[in-house]
Amino acid sequence: MDYNRILEIVKIVSVKAGEAIMEIYNSCEDMQVEYKDGDMPLTVADKSANSIIVECLRKEFPEYAILSEEEKDDKKRLENEFCFIVDPLDGTKEFIKRNGQFTVNIALSYRKESVLGVIYVPVTEELFYGAKGYGAFLETKGEKRRLQVSNRTDDLRVVMSNSHGCKEMDELLEKYQLTNFVSMGSSLKGCVIAKGEAEVYYRFNPTMEWDTAAMQCIVEEAGGIFRQMDDSPMYYNRENSLNDKGFYIINSIENKLEL
Repeated sequence: MDYNRILEIVKIVSVKAGEAIMEIYNSCEDMQVEYKDGDMPLTVADKSANSIIVECLRKEFPEYAILSEEEKDDKKRLENEFCFIVDPLDGTKEFIKRNGQFTVNIALSYRKESVLGVIYVPVTEELFYGAKGYGAFLETKGEKRRLQVSNRTDDLRVVMSNSHGCKEMDELLEKYQLTNFVSMGSSLKGCVIAKGEAEVYYRFNPTMEWDTAAMQCIVEEAGGIFRQMDDSPMYYNRENSLNDKGFYIINSIENKLEL
C-alpha cells in the first residue's frame, strides 16, 4: 500500500490543528475548561483541533472510518478495515498547565494494526511521522531526519508521565535502581525513545486507543518495541477502546524490565 498521499494530507492537517491550538494557547488566559468522564478536562482547543482534523479526513478519505476522542463513537467503524484514530489534543492537562508538552495525534489502522502515525508538537513545531515499511522521521522547520532508537543497554534513560504516576512505576525504578529519568506529558514520551534520547517507558495506568496508536507506529518504525504489559501486541479499532493492560516501549528487548 502506498501511504505517501495519506501521510502528506495527515501531516498538513496535523500542523493546521496545531496552529489553531497555539492561537488559543497564546491568546486565551481562560482555557474554558469543561470536564467529561469525571475528571478528564476538555477545552475549546480540543474542540477546535478536532473539527479541523475530522472535517479534513472525512473530505479526503470518505471511505475510511474515524475514531476520535472528541467525537461520538460510531460502531460502524468496526466493519471497516481502515480507521483513523485521532487525539486532537493529547496532553490537555499539560496544555492547561501551559508547559508546552502536548501534541496532535493522528493514526491510521488497517485490519486492527497501526500502520501510519503522525504526531505534531505545536510549541516546538516538531513533526514526527511514520508508516509501515516506510520508516519514521522528524521534520523541524524544514529539516528532516530519519528516526532510530538508541542502542544503549546500560544507564538506561527512563521517561515517565507528568500527570499519571503510580506505585508500580516507583517499584520498578527501585528494583532496577534506575535513576536517569525524566517526566513529561502526552505522546512525547514515545517520541523521545524514537529519537534515541531515552530507552524505556512503562505505562501501568489505562490509556485509550487514540493515546497510543500514532506513537506505536512511529516507535516501531524507528526500531523500537511496543507491547502490552502481558507482551501481547496492541491492536486498534476495537469494540472497547480502553487500553486496560498497560504497555511498555523499549529500544531493545535486552532492556525489558521484569515486573
